[in-house]
Amino acid sequence: MKIHYSILFLLISTVMFSQEDAWVYFNAKPSAQTYLDSPLLMLSQRSLDRRTNQSIALNSTDVPLEKTYVDQIKSKTGITVLAKSKWLNALHVQGSQTNILALKSISFVDKVVFANKALNTTSKKVLENQIVNTKDKLETAANYAYGTSANQIQMLNGHVLHQQNYTGTGKIIAVMDAGFPGVNTAQPFQNLITNNRILGGYDYVSRNDNFYAGGDHGTMVLSTMGGYKENALIGTAPDASYYLFITESDPLEAPFEESLWVEAAEKADSLGVDIITTSLGYFGDRDNPDYNHTYSDMNGTTNFISRGAEIAFSKGIIVVAAAGNEGTQTEKHIGSPADAVSVITVGSVTASKVKSSTSSIGPSYDGRIKPDVMAQGNAAVVSNTSGNIITASGTSFSCPIMAGMIACLWQAFPTKTNQEIRDMIIKSSDKYLTPDNNYGYGIPNFGTITLEIDSFVNKDFTVYPNPAKTNITFSFSDEINNATVIVYSILGQKVIDKKITGQNPNLSIESLKSGLYFYIFDADGLYKTGKIIKQ
Repeated sequence: MKIHYSILFLLISTVMFSQEDAWVYFNAKPSAQTYLDSPLLMLSQRSLDRRTNQSIALNSTDVPLEKTYVDQIKSKTGITVLAKSKWLNALHVQGSQTNILALKSISFVDKVVFANKALNTTSKKVLENQIVNTKDKLETAANYAYGTSANQIQMLNGHVLHQQNYTGTGKIIAVMDAGFPGVNTAQPFQNLITNNRILGGYDYVSRNDNFYAGGDHGTMVLSTMGGYKENALIGTAPDASYYLFITESDPLEAPFEESLWVEAAEKADSLGVDIITTSLGYFGDRDNPDYNHTYSDMNGTTNFISRGAEIAFSKGIIVVAAAGNEGTQTEKHIGSPADAVSVITVGSVTASKVKSSTSSIGPSYDGRIKPDVMAQGNAAVVSNTSGNIITASGTSFSCPIMAGMIACLWQAFPTKTNQEIRDMIIKSSDKYLTPDNNYGYGIPNFGTITLEIDSFVNKDFTVYPNPAKTNITFSFSDEINNATVIVYSILGQKVIDKKITGQNPNLSIESLKSGLYFYIFDADGLYKTGKIIKQ
């Protein structure tokens, strides 16, 4: 029987590998002006509002693919269309090398790029070592140890946001994963179901509307954000709303999964999603090793999924991606889309803030700091498909834990752009001044960011320059004559306690070492808190 199975697998593999994957890029969108003149034909009002709020103009990437072009490609002999992207004006196709190459002669085809780089005559042959074990979602180790989710939230000072009723209300998160079975039935998700916070979804792999199916990885991921079971599991964004998209095929490791991800991201954009979280990573370990990426591809611009993620950011969306779990492998670097410039790439730490040994490292191939930030991924508290509260490990969970907190932060600062929110998170992190390629900029402190809310609302109070080398100036109302400023280290030690006046509102910080500090400004009728960065 084993021999029969082996022969069957060999036959299937031979047939599968005789087919090549490729992206066919178009050179135009003839109907562009029609859509740009009537944007509701291609985007929801919420999506248009997100652009308006962030001063983002519509452009040709928002316009759907030319249908006549797509239909002509579909009609060609031996060609199967697996996915499409309006952002990149491309189709992902499968067929024989000969049939795919024949598409280059069509007038509206700009270029054809094979997933197997050796078939691209204009590309250098890949010589780097092939990578193994790179699919982040398959690196999950779960056990049935019960506990609470307090540590994974408090590590980020996320409870400070929650205590101010910033729990994700009004924000929409799209989750890209392998499946979401049990979300419609398990108790920890009933808060989402009852309050209609699951807005919809789609299975891009099977091309149907049943997204409560597939692998259970997405279920656990969602639980870290939207789960709600008192005294057991509270997600980081329990009151956010969610779209659930299946873009990952459990049985296969193939290039079309990246294209499905981009297609889903485009749908998320059109629906007005604020945040995309993805605990998927692509590097090597493909069923056909000719399709593996190499470290040199991890430059933020080469891989299809990373280019899609960057476009998503340009539309005003925050994209959060897992760094990967290859820290103990020969090739330890982050994969895609974690390599994209604007993606917030999240690594994993233990409950005691020590980097998880498995968490992938940076830099990106072009030398940028990656990961960007860290959160608890070891023994993260999650729900399984039956509603049991268990623990699981991997950047698969540090990523959504972070994404949920970002939703809460953005709720607190609704007029900030995605770039401004990203910068606030990076600058709040505990290694902001001394980043490295194990921890990135470190663990964000959402508590200190929220201390800025009053200052953000009240323009009569400012602290500048910040960062500073020698002196900080406090600008406040002329009606206040005297104030007390107390400065604390990140360990809570009082390092400065001084009175200032309206005539002399300067505070010397020359005696402080470089780093992050917190201040309290206390005057009659005005109480402010915030952070100071000493350069």
